[in-house]
Amino acid sequence: MKRLTIRIGRGSLSMLAQEEGSSDIMYEPYVVKSGVSMAANLREAFKTSDLLLQAPPRVRLLVDSQVLTVPVELFDEADMEELHRHAFPRQEQDIVYYNVLPDLNAVAVFSMNKDLRLVLDDHFQDIRMITAIQPVWRHMHQRSFTGVRPKLYAYFHEKRLELFAFQQNRFRFCNSFEASRYKDAIFYICYVWKLLQMSEENDEMYLMGDLPDQDDLLKELKTFLQKVYVVNPSAEFNQHPVTAIGGVPFDLQALVAKGR
Repeated sequence: MKRLTIRIGRGSLSMLAQEEGSSDIMYEPYVVKSGVSMAANLREAFKTSDLLLQAPPRVRLLVDSQVLTVPVELFDEADMEELHRHAFPRQEQDIVYYNVLPDLNAVAVFSMNKDLRLVLDDHFQDIRMITAIQPVWRHMHQRSFTGVRPKLYAYFHEKRLELFAFQQNRFRFCNSFEASRYKDAIFYICYVWKLLQMSEENDEMYLMGDLPDQDDLLKELKTFLQKVYVVNPSAEFNQHPVTAIGGVPFDLQALVAKGR
């Protein structure tokens, strides 16, 4: 049976399909029309996309939206909508969902536009919702146990920067920032580095995703921090076939390569 994953970004839309038990992967980005809602773009995509025209009844949906992390011991499903709308008041009309992160003793609370959900409900019987950052968190959390030095991770996507760090099986830090310019990214990274009282000489900084002005970013960042590394998806995921396809976001690569 074919497994279909749809990734809905802030200004992007793409589909990926893979036959279970096969290494063959089909990836199809959709050219989003500006000035038109994402729900309307998705509705049009169902008329033209080869993968959506042959869509199975089940879908895995990767949603790139603002996320609120809540310690699992403090999470109450009855309060999640109020908490999310207090944190992100501009998303008041969205439907709120959550993913439990047992490895991190946390719950990720996120949302999706109501009209988008209606379009999806018209085409699928079974929809599994995943916040886009989740597979990145999970993979990097496993990676954090390699070596003894504290690590800070930066994931760049769609002009945003996700900064996170772990302490054993919990988040030590987790937040996102608007960072379309590399100088903004450097400011936020150095601010969080200092906030966490990390060592400029010995602790480690890992960058992944669509780095803005990568050469300039690395050159300037290395004037502040000595151990800065760029994560190469092919090496990171053992040359998984998905890493050979151009344009696949790092979070989608992590989901496909690691299977969660």
